[in-house]
Amino acid sequence: MSHRVIVPIGPYHPLQEEPEFFQLYVEGEKVVDIDIIIGYNHRGIEQLAETKHYDQVAFLVERICGICSSSHPYAYVLAVEDILGGEYKVVPERALFIRTIVDELQRIHSHLLWLGLAGHFIGYNTVWMWAWKYREPVLDMFEMITGNRNNYAMFKVGGVRRDIKDEDIPILNKALDELVPALDMFHGAIMDDPVIQARLKNIGILTKEQAIDWAVIGPTARASGVNIDVRRDEPYGAIDRVSWSVIIEKEGDVFAKTVIRVLEMYESVRIIRQCLEKMPYGEIDSKVKDIPPGEGIGRVEAPRGECFHYVKSDGTNRPVRHKIRAPSFMNVASNKVAAVGGTISDAAITLAAVDPCYCCTERLAVIERHSDKKIMNGWDLIKLSQEKTEKLRKEMGYEGLK
Repeated sequence: MSHRVIVPIGPYHPLQEEPEFFQLYVEGEKVVDIDIIIGYNHRGIEQLAETKHYDQVAFLVERICGICSSSHPYAYVLAVEDILGGEYKVVPERALFIRTIVDELQRIHSHLLWLGLAGHFIGYNTVWMWAWKYREPVLDMFEMITGNRNNYAMFKVGGVRRDIKDEDIPILNKALDELVPALDMFHGAIMDDPVIQARLKNIGILTKEQAIDWAVIGPTARASGVNIDVRRDEPYGAIDRVSWSVIIEKEGDVFAKTVIRVLEMYESVRIIRQCLEKMPYGEIDSKVKDIPPGEGIGRVEAPRGECFHYVKSDGTNRPVRHKIRAPSFMNVASNKVAAVGGTISDAAITLAAVDPCYCCTERLAVIERHSDKKIMNGWDLIKLSQEKTEKLRKEMGYEGLK
């Protein structure tokens, strides 16, 4: 019987963008089990939201994640508009199209960022540089529409904050036209390059049955043949005013997850072009003043999958409860099956294949109120760190050394 050892990945690791800790149990080179330990990024976003008025919360939740920074404010305003009767009853038609344009641009931006990192993970730094080069024009489009390259400050209850100028539409269409050949290049590189296929195919397989059992969502689910997409299943914005397709693959490996994201970018370009063409003239904001008592939910298809917000109102100018569930919360746990059975080198790629975002996942810290544990402030934590450091110095024989 092979000797079992523990190989740690994290909490800080060059192939993981944020702090998370994976404990791989390894026999030889084979991963036989994995422990997933998160909890390094708690910022108390949900509690903070309950101290802000409804308009401020949109800015707050946009900072949950810098990559999918329109998904959270979009899901939030949908939840509040659900209390008011629904997005289609509250939001002007033109604003619906602008919301969809921003949301789909974000999908392209996020998928390109992931594709670049994926290239970097497997040592294909040319793909990394290409992906981030062609991500720049997407950020330029954001800057033209919103004034910002990240954290776009576009979404508000009842509409959007900025309009798209008529003179900007030809420029946006030209940028999309120039993006398509880049997507063709990525698609060709992935589908034709034997090195990429050898490195990604049959790695980190998540079968359709496993995907359903672990309740994964977004590209992670669709790469395993699970035909779900919030945009189609519960339409929002102008997504039901245009034609597009849900991309499905069946293999469930890292290669399928890569193909899904590349093909989804084509669909996003298709959606944006139609929205620019069909967008009607009119108001962009219904100027909502008061939120009545009630409960609402908002669901959007973020680049990683369903982003869910719940808001409860008591009729005042701020929510009394705001609950957020990000897609990574659902997808990360599937590594308990996808990463097991592969090698150590495959595990790092498999872990990254779900495009995890721990800033999205971790928003709330739970305090044991009925225990004798002290709730610490910042200075208490510094003192605790100093005490633990000194204890380690003593244990390692470094006491008295500077």
